[in-house]
Amino acid sequence: MGLRPWRKLEGPVGSVVKRVIMSWRQIFHTSCLVLLVQLLCLEAVPISLDKTKVNQPEDKASEPSPSVDTGLHYDRYLREVIDFLEKDQHFREKLHNTDMEDIKMGKLAKELDFVSHHVRTQLDELKRQEVSRLRTLIKAKQDIEGGNDMAVDHQALLKQFEYLNHMNPHTFEVVDLDRLIKSATNDLENYDKERHEEFKKYEMTKDHERREHLKTLDDGGRKKEEEHYEEMKKKHADHPKVNHPGSQNQFKEVWEEADGLDPEDFDPKTFFKLHDSNGDGFFDEQELEALFTKELEKIYDPTNEEDDMVEMEEERLRMREHVMSEVDTNKDRLVSLEEFLIATKKKEFLEPDSWETLEQNQAYTDEEMREFEEHLTQQEEDLNQKASDLQKQRDELERQQEQLNSQKVELQQAVEHMERLKTQKVEPPPEVHVEGNAIPEPRGEYHPLPPGHQDMSQNHPGMKQDNHFQNQIPHNTQDLSQPRLQDLPPGHQAEP
Repeated sequence: MGLRPWRKLEGPVGSVVKRVIMSWRQIFHTSCLVLLVQLLCLEAVPISLDKTKVNQPEDKASEPSPSVDTGLHYDRYLREVIDFLEKDQHFREKLHNTDMEDIKMGKLAKELDFVSHHVRTQLDELKRQEVSRLRTLIKAKQDIEGGNDMAVDHQALLKQFEYLNHMNPHTFEVVDLDRLIKSATNDLENYDKERHEEFKKYEMTKDHERREHLKTLDDGGRKKEEEHYEEMKKKHADHPKVNHPGSQNQFKEVWEEADGLDPEDFDPKTFFKLHDSNGDGFFDEQELEALFTKELEKIYDPTNEEDDMVEMEEERLRMREHVMSEVDTNKDRLVSLEEFLIATKKKEFLEPDSWETLEQNQAYTDEEMREFEEHLTQQEEDLNQKASDLQKQRDELERQQEQLNSQKVELQQAVEHMERLKTQKVEPPPEVHVEGNAIPEPRGEYHPLPPGHQDMSQNHPGMKQDNHFQNQIPHNTQDLSQPRLQDLPPGHQAEP
C-alpha cells in the first residue's frame, strides 16, 4: 500500500505539518524544535538491561532523515510555506497557543498580518512560483489532449486548486494560508475513506479476474482450480489467535516479545515511553501501526502463496483506525500519554472482544460486486467501440493514402514526360527565299491538271502551280476571257 500520506515529517517542517494534519495540537511541546528524528514503522526500541526502569533518553542532535511525502499534489508548496512561517517568532507562539477549533475557524491564518516583512516577501515569491507551476501543468495537459490551438482560460482552470487564492496570483495573503490549512486537513482526513474504496476495488478486481479465469477452463481444470482456491483460503485462516488491537493482551505481547520484558511487570506508562519513538509525548498513527507488527505476523507471511501483502497493510490500517477511535478522545489524530493511561483502565482494554480479521469481514457486498462487474462490462464495450472506430479511421486513412500515392505517381509521370519534351531537339522549318514577284513553290508532290485544263504557269513565266488552286478548278472549264451565254442579258449577243 506504500507509505501513508501523513507519515511524520522531519525537522521544523514536520512539526507544523503534523499540526495541520493531526489537528495542529501540541507540536511545539518541546522548547527547541531543532531536530525531530523519527524511525518509521519501528518494531522495537533498544533498551538497557534494567528494562523495568526506563528513563527517557535526552534528545541527541543528529541529521534528520529525509522527509516523507504527504501524498498531496501541493506537498512541496505546503512544506515551503510552513518552513518560512516557522521562522517567524510571533507566528510560532500563536501556533503553540491555538487549538484546533480556532484553527478551523481561521484565527491562526489572521496572524499572518503580523508576520515579518521578510517572511511575507518570501511567501509572495513561493505563491508566484506555485501559480506558475500550475499554469505549466494546465498547458501541458492541454497539449496532451490536443488543444494546442485553443485559448487557455487560466483563471477558470485555477479555480480547481482550492488551496490558494487564484484571483491574486502575486501575493500571499491571509486567505491563502486559511485555504492551505483547510485543504491540507480535509484532503488528508479524507484519505482513509479513499483508501478503503481503493482496497475494495482491489479485492473485487481480484475476485472478478479469478472468475473470468475459471470460464476459460474445462470442467476438470475448473474443479481443480476451485479446490486449490479453497485450500489456500483454509491455510490463510489457519493462524494463531489475533489479539484485540490496543488491548492489554496485545500490548503485553509486544512488551514481552519485542521489548524482551516480563509480562508480569507490564506498566502502561513505561510502555508508552518505550514506543513514543520521537519522545514528543504522543503516539501518532505511525507509532501505533508499529505496535501491530507482531499481530500481523501471525496472519501474513510474504513467502506464503495464500497471504496477500496488500491485505496485510489494510489489516494494519484497520487496527490503527480502531485504536484511534477508542483512545483518541479529542479526535486530533494523536494519542497523548493522558489519553493512553485513561484507556488502559477501561473494560475494553482489560477484557476485550475477539478481533475479526479481514477474511471474516468481506470488503464488499454482493450488490457492490454486481455493480462493479456491470461497470467493467460497460467499460469493455466502450473500449471495443473505440477500437472499432479507430480501425475504421485507420482503414479510411490507408485508402486516402493509397489515393495520394497513386496521384503522386501520376504527377511524377507527367513531370517526367514534360522533362523529356524539353530535352528533345525539334528542328524549325527551312527558310524560303522569294525573288521579286515569284510565287514560292510549294513543297511536296506534283499533281497534274485534269484533261482540258491548261497550266497557267505556262502563260505566266515564273508562276508556279498551286496544287490547292488546281484542285478547285471545275472540270468543264472554258475560256474565262469570254463571258458565258447564260450570263448575258436577253437580246444581247456575244461579240466575236
